[in-house]
Parts: sequence; structure tokens; C-alpha cells
Amino acid sequence: MTTSSTPKGKTKKALQREATLEQIHDEAEYLFSKFGVHGTTLKDIAKRIGVHHSLINYYFTDKKALFDSVFARRAAITSERRMAALDAYEKEVVGAPTVEGALHAFLDTDLDLYIEGGEGWKNYGAMVAQASNAPEWGADLMDQHFDPVVLRLIDLLKKALPDCPEEDIFWGYYFVSGALLLILARTGRIDKLSNGLCSSDDFAAVKARMAKFMTAGFMANCSGGGANINVSGTELL
Repeated sequence: MTTSSTPKGKTKKALQREATLEQIHDEAEYLFSKFGVHGTTLKDIAKRIGVHHSLINYYFTDKKALFDSVFARRAAITSERRMAALDAYEKEVVGAPTVEGALHAFLDTDLDLYIEGGEGWKNYGAMVAQASNAPEWGADLMDQHFDPVVLRLIDLLKKALPDCPEEDIFWGYYFVSGALLLILARTGRIDKLSNGLCSSDDFAAVKARMAKFMTAGFMANCSGGGANINVSGTELL
């Protein structure tokens, strides 16, 4: 039975369950982002929340099930946003995309989540970066949640680069992906190398530069393919 103080169709018990799950997800995400799946225990997560670890076991069969759930929670949001941005971009350019335009749609939409979404999204980004470098357990998650939107980007890149060897387009995406994941990891290395001139937390600076930088890489690898390479909207002769 609902009360006037709860949303229509939800009991107080259901709302409490949602709040508990959100707290478990948030604190697990934080610890996974800092120490990885192998360096975090269910007891660590329970201690951070202030509950007995049996409460987490009530909702999740084991740590891997919890990690998968944490991973999936935000993966759906970023994938849907990027897919919508890529679809909107192709419609805007009437099926004649450029490399830089496609990369902006793919990268900027994702980076905006880390710029505007607070520390939770940044923790998630670091967690994804760790998963991507763990072929024994992370690769399947990356495939499951991100392959459709990645292949959508590659489809646009093929249209922008009709004479480019297909393997160069896939290699180009691979380099884009590697750079993005290093950025999401927020290791602090660029902070030290630049003596504070650059910050690994500065996603706005990344957004302002990354698509253009990566476009030049596609141009370098594919420019021998002929005049039908649409890199930034200008035909190469």
C-alpha cells in the first residue's frame, strides 16, 4: 500500500531497497575505481557503508556480480547518449560525415558526462579503464556494453573515409580508445610530467583538443587513399 509521501506505485520498502542499492553501487564504484576488483572485498564495501557484509550478499551473489552491476549502471547511460549523438550528427550532415565531426559526437558526448556528472562519473571512468585492461574478466563487459556504439562510430568513419583501408580505420579507433581510457584512468602522470601545467582531472581541456588531434592521425594513415577522404569537411586533392 502506498502513502502520500511515496511516489505512485512504490511502497516505502521498495524505495528503501532502491536507496540501499544505490548506496552499495556508489561506494563499490568508488573502491573499485581506486583498488580494482581484486583489491576490493565485499567487507571493504560494507565497512565503507557502515553495514554488515551479509547485507551486500543479500543483493549480490558475489563480488563479480556486484562489479558487473556497477559497470552496467552507467554503461547504459553513456552508450545511449553517444548512440543518440552519432545518429543526430549523421542526420544533421545528411549522411556525409567527416572524421572530426564523428569523433566530436562520440568523444564530446562522453566527456561531458565526466565534466558535468561529478565524482561518481569520474570514478566510473577509472573503473572502466581498469576493466579494459583486464582481458580475463573485463573484455566481455566492454564487448557487451560498448560494441554497438563503437561499431556505429566506425560506420560513420568508413563513410567519411571511403577510400581508406578498413584495417586503418579499426586501428585508428583502437588508438582513440586507448587514449580515452588512459584519460579516464586519471593517473596523474600528466600533472607530474608538465609540472602542474596540465591536470588529469581537466576533462574540458581534453574535450577541446582530442577530436582534432585524433583526426590528424586518421589523416596521416589514410591520406594515401585518394581524393574521397572527408577528414574535416574539406576534400583532399
